[in-house]
This record gives sequence, C-alpha cells and structure tokens, in this order.
Amino acid sequence: MQLKKVPLAKTHAFTPFFLDYVDQKNTLTPFFGRYPKIENFGPQIQEKAKSFPLENRKVLVQVLEAQYAHLKVTEPVSANIKALASPKTFTVTTGHQLNIFTGPLYFIFKIVTVVNACKKLKAAYPDYDFVPVYWMASEDHDYDEIKYFRLYGKKYTWETKQQGAVGRFNTEGFAKIIAELPGDVSIFREAYLKNRKLSDAVRAYVNTLFASEGLVVIDGDNKELKSLFKKVIYEDVIECGTLPLVESDNKKLEALGYKTQIFCRDINFFYLDDQIRERIQKDNDQYRVLGTHLHFSETEMKKLIEDHPEKFSPNVILRPLYQEMILPNIAYTGGPAEVIYWLQLKSVFEKYNVPFPILLPRNFAMIVDHTVERKFSKLGLTYEQLFEDKNFLFNDWTLKHANHKLGVGEERNAVIETFEKLKQRASAIDPTLGPFLSAEGKRALNSLEKIERKMLRAEKRLQSDKLRQIEEVKDSLFPNGSLQERTDNFLNFYQKDNAFISKLMMYLDPFDLRFHILTYPSHE
Repeated sequence: MQLKKVPLAKTHAFTPFFLDYVDQKNTLTPFFGRYPKIENFGPQIQEKAKSFPLENRKVLVQVLEAQYAHLKVTEPVSANIKALASPKTFTVTTGHQLNIFTGPLYFIFKIVTVVNACKKLKAAYPDYDFVPVYWMASEDHDYDEIKYFRLYGKKYTWETKQQGAVGRFNTEGFAKIIAELPGDVSIFREAYLKNRKLSDAVRAYVNTLFASEGLVVIDGDNKELKSLFKKVIYEDVIECGTLPLVESDNKKLEALGYKTQIFCRDINFFYLDDQIRERIQKDNDQYRVLGTHLHFSETEMKKLIEDHPEKFSPNVILRPLYQEMILPNIAYTGGPAEVIYWLQLKSVFEKYNVPFPILLPRNFAMIVDHTVERKFSKLGLTYEQLFEDKNFLFNDWTLKHANHKLGVGEERNAVIETFEKLKQRASAIDPTLGPFLSAEGKRALNSLEKIERKMLRAEKRLQSDKLRQIEEVKDSLFPNGSLQERTDNFLNFYQKDNAFISKLMMYLDPFDLRFHILTYPSHE
C-alpha cells in the first residue's frame, strides 16, 4: 500500500463547525477539555485517575467477564479485561450502532483509530496501560439505520418486524442474507447463525476481527452498570436537571454562529423493556411512557429507578455521561457529527464532576484498489482534485487539455471596454441612451458566454474518452456521490486482501487529523 494525506478542508466533506474544532479555534475552547495531542494525555490520565472509583472498576470487570462468558476469549482480550481492575489502566472508546455486517467502512476506521491510539499512548506513557473499547449502541431503537449495508454496489437488507432496542433483536432472517452474499463471509455466518441476540452476534464478529488487538466490546444494556448511574437517572427524570445545562451551552454555541446537533428534553431517558424503547414524559403528576399504556406516579417512578435502573435507557444527551461514569475513559473517538454534539455537553459533565474526555476524531480514509489506481495514474490528476465536484473536474480537465483556446476572457474584456466607450459617447448626446447601451452590452456578454459554453461542450466531446475515465474513477471512489467510507462495506476490500485490517493498522495515524488515501499499486 501507498499513503497520501489531504487536509480535511480540501475534501469539501466536513462542516465549518467540525473543521474549527480540528483547527483548534479559540472560540470552541470553552466547550471541551483538552485537544487530542499526545502531550495532553498526561494531565487527562491524572484527572481521570482521581475521579474514577475502584468500585466502578470492579463492577466493570465482572460485567465484561459475564458478557464474554460464551465467547472464545483471546489472551490479549482476557488480559485487557483483567487490567481494567487496576487504577493504572485507562480506556480509549469508540461507539457505533449495530449496523448489519459492520455497515459502512468507517466503522472499521473507528476501531482502528482507538486501537492505534492505545498503542501510541502506551509508548508515550509506559507506566500505564490503555485498553481500546468498542461501545455497542445496543439500546438504540432506530432499526431503519442499521438494517442494510452495501457490498460491491448492491444493497442487502435485513427485514424484521421486531421493535425496541436493536441489541435485543433475535437474529432470525440472517441465513437468507448470508446465502445471497458473494465471497467468503464465514465470519458473519458464524456470528449471526450461532447467536440468537443481535448484540451477541455483533460482539462475536467484532471479536473475531479485532481480538488479536485486545479490543474489548461492552454492552451498556446491563443492570449492574446502570446501577452506577442511578443518581443521574433520578436527577434527570425526577428533577429535570439536565435541560438548563445543555440549553446554556447551546445558546453560547449558537451565539458564535454554530448550528447545534442534538436536542435536549425535560427528561432524557427512554423506558426500556422487551420490544419497547419509548420516551418518558411527565404530564402533571404522572410519568407516561409514550406509545404505551404504561404510567407511573412520582413515588412509583422513584422506586422503579431504585429497583430497576436497567429499565432506563439514556438518549444521546446522557449516553456520553453514562459511558464516562462506567469506564475509566480518557478519550472518545467519533465522527464529525459525534464530536460536534459532545461539545454541547460539557456543562453536564461539570455538574457531576466527571472529567470531559479528550475528543479524538476517527481516522478518515479512502481505499484505492489496483484497478482504480491504474486508471487514476493515467489521468494526471492530484488526489485533492478528486474531491471536487464532478462537473468542475470535467470542465477543469477539458480547459487544461484542450488543443484550442476555449475561454473568451479577452473578448469579454474587449466588449466591456467597447460598450463603456460607446455609453460615454451616447450619454453625451442623450443621457437616456445610457441604460440602452448597458442592456445591449449585457446581451453581447451573454452571447459570448453562450459561445464559450458551446465550444466547451464541443471540446468535451473530443475529450470524451478521458472524461469517461475520470467519471469511472470518481464514481468508484465516491459511490452515490458520497465518500466511499460512508457507503461501501469493508468486505469490498477484505475479501480480496485478508491483511486489509492489518494494513489499516499500519498506515492510519490516529493523531494525524488529515484524510488518509491508501492505494494498492497496480504492480502489487
């Protein structure tokens, strides 16, 4: 593989809000703790060490051992789970939905980022241990977002009528999809057909792919872990204490011209049970579970929080806090939207004296296989140009490689100068002729533009072979007009190269916040 890097701003794929964070704009400093530089992790470790109770570590290890009880656990994973009991061990975490067959390629990039970050941190801080963690969004109930994936341009969909938290879904129906898939999908056949619950299946295949790197997978849908979160559940549900904090931060961000990502409610928990994950809403003196007949008095709700905290599922506002209260976490890795919404939450962390983790954007990357690389190398384009709009690329290429002069800039200037002189002469005779000359000049300029467009179209026809090659490269690397990492599945590359993930580990730098372009040279 060969590696090239492009500044994120040059890709035109990220919002100004996210780019301002990457560029360390001073305006955003009040909304996070420390920027993701290796030297900033020393004080982050010390802060987390002082605030994270040993009891929480004990509960965490017990829960993880139970969650891994039915899996073949490798030595790196087993060692990392045991290490979490030590006050000198910390985690770097990424989270993601339970997209079928891993979903888009960037899911793999997220995990590679946390694994590589832990390696670099161990080298920089050898007295401590660092465990990469994948947080399964098992309580998420947006089935429509996880039910499909794309492989070699074809969309595959898992159809089920189940409702509620997707992690609790039964895996019925996967055998049909697996039978339709091309190539070797044994990893997923093993995971989906031998596990009855979706969260168990996801843990199984992620473990198969990354167990050698010591990645630990955690499912927050657990009574023991939720018990550590009771205070927050109580203060949000009973006292509605979260809303003013988030609204305050939102107003500050909006005053700076930033558009906030997530919306805070009076109550930021769902009621969670089999086939149910519905919002809790207070009406007068009753707590109702929307979409159901369930309702509770305040006394009943307090008892439910105390006895069954597992029935409370945090929304996007409080899920980050829940994560940071049950993990000895020092950094969170997410995509652009995730980084942005974490910036809305600093006041919530301050209220509970929980250290705000370092926000480490995931690696952004594009994979160029042998075939595409061979086409690309013949075009003479730069990788930065590839991120331009397709029509801009076509026009730019045509203008630069035309054998004829296509632009009418000189003629345009001559027309402007001519009509300006005529306008002065005519106005001296009759001032009312000025607007007439202006209109005639505008018509002349419009005619020149039409001539230029027709000459450009004619030249494009002459250059059609090259333009078709550009389009083929562009469509391959930007399927459906989107970044490859947001559309294609990792199997597109893993089935052709079993060392694909190992190569990602080798080339993706977690602390280099540029777009990584990895190419397979045509001679490989």
